[in-house]
Amino acid sequence: MFIFICLCLWSLPGVSGVDVVKSESESVMEGDSVTLRTDVTEILKHEEIDWRFGKILIANINMKENKSTLYNTSATEIFRNRLKLDQTGSLIIMNTRTTDSGEYKVTSISRDTPLITFNLTVYAHLPVPVISRNCSSSSSAQNCSLACSVVNVVHVTLSWYKGNSLLSSISVSDLSISLSLPLEVKHQEKNSYRCVINNPIRNQTTHLDISKLCHTCAELCICCCGSTEAVIRLALSALVGVATFSVLICDFRSKNLQQKKSVQTSASDTD
Repeated sequence: MFIFICLCLWSLPGVSGVDVVKSESESVMEGDSVTLRTDVTEILKHEEIDWRFGKILIANINMKENKSTLYNTSATEIFRNRLKLDQTGSLIIMNTRTTDSGEYKVTSISRDTPLITFNLTVYAHLPVPVISRNCSSSSSAQNCSLACSVVNVVHVTLSWYKGNSLLSSISVSDLSISLSLPLEVKHQEKNSYRCVINNPIRNQTTHLDISKLCHTCAELCICCCGSTEAVIRLALSALVGVATFSVLICDFRSKNLQQKKSVQTSASDTD
């Protein structure tokens, strides 16, 4: 019985000399605050500990003497005026940025071992998906080709939904890129479609208005060609109009000048 009791005490957290390693994951949206909680004060109250971001030393806490230090060095410049420590040794990061993502460690100085590790992910704000007409040659009188697009995104999934049913999706993890997801619908159909971008915390949704985007070529000829080509055509039309107007003005002035010369010549002959 005595041996059994001793073994139980040795395995309990909070007993001096026990290395307690706890690993947690935290996620937050950019701009929000997050608290990385130690929650092991019984162990830490007799410890001097360091907070590290990767290999960067960002804070030191002497729990026994109730002293704490936040380091302001070139290595910690990314956290300027955005860190706080509370009475339990927990670290508070304010106005978070995506560059704050990474591993944070609480390390015991006396034992030189990690007590707690946190994996923090800070997600960037989500853009609103943009739905546009894809006026390609593949479009027909019955079908309307569309595309849902977002730019400069990371750690997101872009999806098309018909009602509550998922039709298609595309994801990006580590690289910041632009995403575009096609969809083809009938011109006159009444189904509800939406394009959704989401990360593990939030989402943004744009609903499709078929009546506005899916005109036929006869109704909206400018859509039958690419937007760039349409702009070029409009510009050329404007130039032709200006040139025609200039020619008419020059012709009118030339005729007036000829008439004046004729009048002057007739007057000279009379004299």
